Amino acid sequence: MPMLTFSRVTGVLILGVAAFVPGSRIVGAFEGTDGAMVQKAPLQTFVTPRAALRAGLEGFRAGDAAFALEALKYAADSGEVLALWKLAKIYSGGDGVPRDDLKAYDYFSQIVTSYDDDNPNPRDRAIMSDALVALGTYNLNGIGSKVAADSQRALQLFQFAATNFGDANAQYNLARMRLDGAGVGKDDVEALKWLSLAAEKGHVQAQALLGKVLFAGREGVRPQRARGLMWLTLARERVDSKGDKWIVDLYDNAMASVNDADRHAALTYLEDHLKRRN
Repeated sequence: MPMLTFSRVTGVLILGVAAFVPGSRIVGAFEGTDGAMVQKAPLQTFVTPRAALRAGLEGFRAGDAAFALEALKYAADSGEVLALWKLAKIYSGGDGVPRDDLKAYDYFSQIVTSYDDDNPNPRDRAIMSDALVALGTYNLNGIGSKVAADSQRALQLFQFAATNFGDANAQYNLARMRLDGAGVGKDDVEALKWLSLAAEKGHVQAQALLGKVLFAGREGVRPQRARGLMWLTLARERVDSKGDKWIVDLYDNAMASVNDADRHAALTYLEDHLKRRN
């Protein structure tokens, strides 16, 4: 599997000359005293990109989306990785703005291409990992006619995040691709490996899917009903009846077919698991 390569960060451009006052705006040179606008000056400049980042985050908490976006874009253009990530999440989730997956894709891509893998900043590891998973998901599904679905690229991105960052979401997505044969060869044994890693990290969906695979068995994976029931129980305990209904259904279906021996063995496995976690 070819490894991803990333360009190096050569420096951060520090922009801005005006001191920042939270919530303030620069008055345009052509703004009349009656409030009529002929021309507006830029919304705000900041002493440092970090000040712009803080202002953007505070702006969103205060409900001022327009100001927050301008501040975050200022910080992102000046090299603040957290600002890039926040913008990506805002547009991917439609948080205060119309959802725009292409803009989110662009911001996530900027995070990945700017990451210095030879001299990484530990503060940016979680952001980088999340960006890789987001891009993997976009590549797996595509974005309309603008970004074509590319399962091989998705696999590469998930693989990189799963292997180099230990990302549980990436591990879960890798397992799903291998179980479903989604544009890649099916491999139940490899899928089980990734599911186990994610499940041990507490990833609920991975726990449920691992439980399903172990309980019923698959090609190359012998049924292990008690272990499967243990993972299904762990997953079921962390969701309510309205959330992740497929997990509830998996658990209910398994419980309807188990015997007392399965239940007792599953309880033993569960106790051992909880002892190891504690």
